[in-house]
Amino acid sequence: MDLQKRTETRASDAELRASDADRDRIADMLREALAEGRLTADEHSERVEGVLAAKTVGELDQFVRDLPAARASRAASSAYASVPGRPQPGAVPAEADENVVAVFSAAMRKGRWRAGRRIHAYAVFGTVDIDLSEAIFEYQQVVIKAISVFGNVEIKVPENVSLRGSGGGVLGNFETHTMDAGEPDAPVVYVEGLAVLGNIEARPKRGKLVADILDRTMDRVDRTLRKHLDR
Repeated sequence: MDLQKRTETRASDAELRASDADRDRIADMLREALAEGRLTADEHSERVEGVLAAKTVGELDQFVRDLPAARASRAASSAYASVPGRPQPGAVPAEADENVVAVFSAAMRKGRWRAGRRIHAYAVFGTVDIDLSEAIFEYQQVVIKAISVFGNVEIKVPENVSLRGSGGGVLGNFETHTMDAGEPDAPVVYVEGLAVLGNIEARPKRGKLVADILDRTMDRVDRTLRKHLDR
């Protein structure tokens, strides 16, 4: 999403009619600011009255725009919004870095292995298991093309990557458990495919995380804690 589109999206969201849940969210931020001493009792009362009278989401945001809680909320929203979706044409080569084929047999990729930008999986009266839960992601975008004919293709990813998919089935099943990572630079696994009298399923593997993303997150937490301790 480019800057112009992102700005248009924010402007459109600001014009939405405010719901009770939106007002409660802003009221919670004001209550927290009062407890922290960022607002006086009079300022808090005045802003709460404005929240109750606000008609749109944009009007509500005006009452908390100078508070840290609002800034953190915007940063989190931006992180999720910046997760890329389907790769643009030419972003990922059409030729596969690796083919995983099972014909009347089983094929598996698991453990500590390097995931290429494109992986093709073919299961014909067989089973293909692609486990990325411990894989090394050298690229942010990974495309997996899966074809199942009277077979089964199962794809597992870590919990802290984004998972997207597009495909279908002919007397078969194509299922992707869509997931968005909180880290904007986390890998994105995009699954596309067709199941003919077969099954294709992509899902997160619970309890498994990409270690380097987790390390970067912990480093940021440690730096934040050290700043507070040094004050």
